[in-house]
Amino acid sequence: MASISIQRHPNSRWLYKNYIMVGLARLYACDYQNAIQTFKYVNTKSNDPEIRHEALIHLIRTFTEQGEFVKANETIDFLSKEKLSKSNQKRFLLEQAHLAQVNENYDLMVQSLAKADPLLDRNDRKGRIYFIIGQVYQKLGFSSEAFNYYKKCLSTNPDYEVDFFARLNMAQVTSISDADNSKDIRRQLQRMLNDDKNLEFKDKIYFEIAEFENRQGNLSVAMENYQLSLRAGTSQRIKGNGYLRLGQIYYDTLKKFDLAKAYYDSAVTNLPPDTENLESITKLQSVLADFVEYTSTIQLQDSLLRMAEMDTAVLRKQLDSTRLIAEKLAASKKPKKIKSINQSDNQRPSGTFYGDENTTTSDWYFGNLSAVSIGQTEFQRIWGTLKLEDNWRRSVKTSTVSEETAIAGNSSEASKIPDNAVEAKAVSTDPFLDLFNQLPRSQTQKDSAFAKIERSYLKLGDLYYFRLEEKENAIVTYQTLLRRFPNSKFAAETLYKLYLAVKEIKPKDSEKYKTELIDRYPSTTFARLLLNPNYLAETTATIDKQKALYKDAFTNFSSGEFVASTRLLNDAAALGQTDFVPQIELLKILITGKTEEATLYQYELGEFIKKYPDHELKGYAAKLLESSKNVLTQLELMKGIRYIRNPDAPHQVVIIHQRENNLSTLLTEKLDKFNSEKFKETKLLSSNLVLDESLTTTSILGFKDQLEAKAYIKGILETLITSEPLVNYKFDIFAITQDNFGTLYRTKALREYLAFYDRNY
Repeated sequence: MASISIQRHPNSRWLYKNYIMVGLARLYACDYQNAIQTFKYVNTKSNDPEIRHEALIHLIRTFTEQGEFVKANETIDFLSKEKLSKSNQKRFLLEQAHLAQVNENYDLMVQSLAKADPLLDRNDRKGRIYFIIGQVYQKLGFSSEAFNYYKKCLSTNPDYEVDFFARLNMAQVTSISDADNSKDIRRQLQRMLNDDKNLEFKDKIYFEIAEFENRQGNLSVAMENYQLSLRAGTSQRIKGNGYLRLGQIYYDTLKKFDLAKAYYDSAVTNLPPDTENLESITKLQSVLADFVEYTSTIQLQDSLLRMAEMDTAVLRKQLDSTRLIAEKLAASKKPKKIKSINQSDNQRPSGTFYGDENTTTSDWYFGNLSAVSIGQTEFQRIWGTLKLEDNWRRSVKTSTVSEETAIAGNSSEASKIPDNAVEAKAVSTDPFLDLFNQLPRSQTQKDSAFAKIERSYLKLGDLYYFRLEEKENAIVTYQTLLRRFPNSKFAAETLYKLYLAVKEIKPKDSEKYKTELIDRYPSTTFARLLLNPNYLAETTATIDKQKALYKDAFTNFSSGEFVASTRLLNDAAALGQTDFVPQIELLKILITGKTEEATLYQYELGEFIKKYPDHELKGYAAKLLESSKNVLTQLELMKGIRYIRNPDAPHQVVIIHQRENNLSTLLTEKLDKFNSEKFKETKLLSSNLVLDESLTTTSILGFKDQLEAKAYIKGILETLITSEPLVNYKFDIFAITQDNFGTLYRTKALREYLAFYDRNY
């Protein structure tokens, strides 16, 4: 239409106005190049300064939309020196503000809008401009200025949507100290909440109320409104932010990390991908997940250990009571069923004789069929299937016979189990029964539970210290670990971390942890770090030298040059104790396997496994040991087990005892004392060696023949073994030559040797 006017009226005074309309049409159609040419043409050809200025103002907008910010700024610099009319000055300032917004120059943006304010009239929708200025001030952190502009926005009676969000934003910037404004904001937000027009924005209103109360320090009210915002709408962004705010309150203020974890999980699920700091939120969520894992492990294992110490009957009573309370609570939350007209309370008989269906809420145990069924099943699990008779406990030899064992061992007894008990056992989903079955009863199970607690305390302390930066909580956790487990395998590491954490808060108090670490664990890496701050750097250099020697030693080992290989390994070990020493020691053991008897090879592998129980090479050493034993066992089986009688050969005295009694240390101390008193002139040596999974050997070496060994056995039988506390244990004591002991250790044929000993000794 503008083009037609230009063609038909080329001399009209509206000619260049029409060209501006053409330029704007091209701008709105994103035809930027033609729009630029049009506005430049007007600026060049028109003689009216106001029209030329208007064209240049539109040119600024075109450059901005095209991304030509340098040219836009050049045009702004030119116009800023020109004398503009009121309308053009207003347009110029608004375009300058728009360019500043695109370039995120919010200071210039708000300055330009503030200058444009007095030039605006009613048709310019001043409320919208005030709202934008308020948003910018709010973003820049000037809350009072933002509040004033939001208030000015409302005074212009703006559009409904602008009015709505201006009131919400006023709540965000209200000063905590301004009581009057706070009351006004609360009233406005409540009116907005009650207004039917805002029904679709209820979740947003609840969220803003919560944000307002949170800033005012009213946590309980804020948390309640955050919860309401989660249920009031469907906006995923608002839901995600609501969960996030609740998680932040539980994490930062209330320090309830388990609850914070749950809300952070929901926040990460609901927040959209473009959320600011989403990566850090997700990272904190993973930290809290580990926190809950560690604390839950400690609580569960402690509870199981406590319950394992309780009397079975008392524990069962408490579990039943807790379960019944839970069932009553669950039943009270279910909607009540509407009673049938034909079966009202007055018409329906009640009582046990009429089979009342209410079997889960009875206070009397035998009136609760579910509890009785579970009780029968649990009784049979512990005691087995027993005949109903007086003094029934006397008819069983053990106090823990499982139901499955009783059924498998006696099919006739199995038929006596009530059908309802078997059915209850098969379909039992009782969580308390499952918990009861988890109780650690054996010493091995208890040790496993304590190990889980011990490790969880260390991990929890590390999480507090390194990831959550809660140093005081980390100190308390580390101290709890040392208090509960004084001889913990993590004691040295824990003392070192305690020293570092306490040093940051109370430097003087940290010295006691340093002293304790150095005194108790002087050979650990942690103690060496405190004694020598350059220990790690020096150790790294030492390890590099050891690796170079090890490489040459391994080459010699592969070539069969065992002497040269051993010499290089000894040189590497002499450089100092480092983390690489286990590799050196294991290669020396492999050389032993090539050059010495298999018994010594197996013994050194066993000692390596005990010395480095947590090292990555332990599994490899265990496989080597097992393989060696299997090979020797096969060889012995192929040629038969043969013990050779040689009374004049050097002998040793062997004492066999049960591993579970842990007598090795006590027996060695008693024997050393006995030897120093009775055999002072004879240089006797004692050592301990594990024979198999259940037996340990304590050997006394240094007897020149059979007669000396038998005399020694007679002496310890008359004095040592028959006195307290060793008299309370069972031992097998015999003399044996070194060759026969090697055969015994390889084949584990103890019974055969005892028969050989009886015949020949």
